[in-house]
Amino acid sequence: MRVRDLLAPGAPRLRLLAGEDELDRQVTGVMTTDLQDPGRYLHGGELVLTGMLWRTLPADSERFVRTIATAGAAALGAGEVEVGPVPADLVEACRRHRLPLLAVPDDVAFGAVTEYVGRQVSADRAADLAALVDRHRLLVSAAGAGGLDAVLDLLGGDLDLDCWVLTPTGRVVAGPADRLPAADRDQLARAHLAAQRQRRRPPHRVRLAGGTYSLLPAAAETDAETPLADWILAVAGDVTEWTPKRQQLAENLARLVAAERTRRDEGRRLRRRIADEVLTLLQRDADPAEIGRALQASTTMAARYEGSTETSGTSPQWLVLSADATGLPDGALRPVLEEALAAATDRALVAALGPTGAVVVLPALDAPVPADAVRALLAPLEAGLGSEGRITVGVCAPAAESGGLRGALEEARHARRIAAARVGRVCVAGPEELASHVLLLAAVPDEVRRAFRSRLLDKVIAYDLEHQADLVRTLEAFLRSDGSWTRCAAQLHVHVNTLRYRIGRIEELTGRDLSRLEDRVDFYLALELA
Repeated sequence: MRVRDLLAPGAPRLRLLAGEDELDRQVTGVMTTDLQDPGRYLHGGELVLTGMLWRTLPADSERFVRTIATAGAAALGAGEVEVGPVPADLVEACRRHRLPLLAVPDDVAFGAVTEYVGRQVSADRAADLAALVDRHRLLVSAAGAGGLDAVLDLLGGDLDLDCWVLTPTGRVVAGPADRLPAADRDQLARAHLAAQRQRRRPPHRVRLAGGTYSLLPAAAETDAETPLADWILAVAGDVTEWTPKRQQLAENLARLVAAERTRRDEGRRLRRRIADEVLTLLQRDADPAEIGRALQASTTMAARYEGSTETSGTSPQWLVLSADATGLPDGALRPVLEEALAAATDRALVAALGPTGAVVVLPALDAPVPADAVRALLAPLEAGLGSEGRITVGVCAPAAESGGLRGALEEARHARRIAAARVGRVCVAGPEELASHVLLLAAVPDEVRRAFRSRLLDKVIAYDLEHQADLVRTLEAFLRSDGSWTRCAAQLHVHVNTLRYRIGRIEELTGRDLSRLEDRVDFYLALELA
């Protein structure tokens, strides 16, 4: 602010006594003193407030004014509550040293003047920083996450304003992590997701034991927008109580964070292409050597991103995760998983599988991510899922080298089916929850599985298509009923004789005997493969 602002409407009621030509001086703060020689405590730009208790003789005014003018004071405010009206010798001294002199009436407290200057200076500094943030938004965005840390450090040092950039799972992207406990980050992330799901207008205010925080979304410019993947700007304090200029600073900073989030997504494009290629290779049961080359490319790229020129000489084991989501925009699951898994590893390959699914491949030795860890990483997202929203994930056991990834994918898919059968918004199942026959099926090559399924079921399926006999459904119900004729007939709502006829027809078509345990197991496995 400038000295003339102290005389503007709305300012404390001060009278200008000298220095009419110096009103454009910048005021940076306030110092209140009655010392005879306060010069060593001044840094320049202060409004010096004094009760004039240092004055016993007219000559004291010249000495006092010369001292503070030499130290760089912007103006002098003389209080009239202690010694009465401002003496003429003080007015003349200020005129000689070209120092603005303001009389502070006895009914105006120094505290009111100090508070007014503080508000004006803070707002002006906030406006300057807001302009700085806005002017350099693209430059800082191109500088990477380090640029965000630099801006947040600037705000903390210049405005004593603590800010953090968080992911929806509470991971700190930028900001002083040691000043925000993990439990508080988790509560802030959940509160933000709940507010976004309820479509409340930001900023979202959250009161924790450590104080009040304001949360602003930093939405990336992506095709599949969802709060579950966007970053969050957390600011210490209640933004709604700030001055308009200071609020503009927070909004500009949120836009800067969103630009950085978009830039980070641009950097993930190559990794996503490799992930999609790996999934395509797995789906068509490609040569393991071809899959290995794609995985090696992703490992090399990750090492370069980390600034390392070395890669591990040990052939890694690999983990595969199969995931699906309901209640999210099409294509949104991939960025959600990328952000959530980044807390454990930055080497995850996340491929899109249809509009709602995703497959993740990551080195097991680089970052072991068991089912419990995945569940913990995704748990905060529950607050952002609506009543119909769900995320289900299946995790395989570590696969040795690339040759075992095809079976690992099957195992992860089976585990995801187990997760999908549970109740909850975020459900994860691991390999330890799979039956032994599932593990065996996952390791069988595709051509063997197709041949096995074909020999047992092709004739039954063909008969159903021709006669609408419902034999396949009858076979499934018979096996689920453990071969009980009465329970199976009740489940299918048919007479027992009708059931016996259908089972007999299946045995004729396949040459198998469903009274034998071995043949029942074969049919069960064939249906699982189907």
